[in-house]
Amino acid sequence: VMAINDSQLDNETLDMLRNPSIHVTLPLIYMLVIVIGVPGNLFSLWLLCLHTKPKSPSVIFLINLSLTDLILVFFLPFQIIYNWKRNHWDFSVPLCSVVTVLFYSNMYCSILTMMCISIDRCIGVVYPLHRDWRKKRYAVATCLGMWAVVLTALCPFMLTDLTYKVEALNITTCFDVLKRNMLPNTEAWAAFLFTLFVFLFLIPFIITIVCYTLVILKLVQSSSKNGREPTKRSIYLAAVVLFVFVTCFAPNNFTLLVHMVSRLFFDKGVYPAYKLTLSFSCLNSCLNPFIYYFASKEFYKKLLQICGYKTIETEYTECRRESMFSARSMSQTCDSHELHSPVLTRQESVF
Repeated sequence: VMAINDSQLDNETLDMLRNPSIHVTLPLIYMLVIVIGVPGNLFSLWLLCLHTKPKSPSVIFLINLSLTDLILVFFLPFQIIYNWKRNHWDFSVPLCSVVTVLFYSNMYCSILTMMCISIDRCIGVVYPLHRDWRKKRYAVATCLGMWAVVLTALCPFMLTDLTYKVEALNITTCFDVLKRNMLPNTEAWAAFLFTLFVFLFLIPFIITIVCYTLVILKLVQSSSKNGREPTKRSIYLAAVVLFVFVTCFAPNNFTLLVHMVSRLFFDKGVYPAYKLTLSFSCLNSCLNPFIYYFASKEFYKKLLQICGYKTIETEYTECRRESMFSARSMSQTCDSHELHSPVLTRQESVF
């Protein structure tokens, strides 16, 4: 965000708008997101909606995550054209607001959805007696609620003309230059941006880390008591989610915080770095299918079947996986059966 006075742009802002690396690097990143994100999320959505049963809370959250990614990538071509035209917006004013809101909605809804997945997993593994909270209707209501919260938080972007005519460069920007009077005063700007940072990034990030830490500790503890190795899929899921936070979300949110403090209070900024990290936040659309694979037992099984594999599991291993991934504590019935390892056998693909 580049908050300015209405009268004129400073040299730093003009240099940023003329920066050739932005005109080339950002479109390449966005094209990579489209090439990987569209087929990956379409395939994932097809599996989750049509071939994954039952629709557990985790599956509901994954469907929401996939839809969020698809909505973004379908609007990315407008951003590519904008950057290729040297930050000149040729489209309508409302479309500029839509693309901007979708950028931030994708990031914040993805963060909140990953937090919800971590909470669901934590309840299932660490607090199995509270599994009554893991209902499909609660998951649907949570997804609708998070969209309502995010869109409400982004209201200033939806109610404001985000385009700006830069006479010195003969271009019209979209979101790169914001009028300082978009909000009443500097304090309002600070409150708005700190709210986004704290409530839509920092707190969900901390909750996600705590939940997965509790899950891993519980699994390690249970495995030690039973003399078995802890399940690797939960550990991989935690690793993938942490990787997405660290590489996609954290750089952008921390850079935004630094930029806005510098711009609002010291009349300086790091906007080129912010633009680059904003493009990196879109890369979560490419990484999320890995989350689907590790987060949903049903998705995992169906993907193996489509690839031509089937899982052969004994009653024990199926009960054990249910206990670890579906909020049921490991029963004595499971322990009474002999342990057999899952076996993958190759079959001719039906596709």
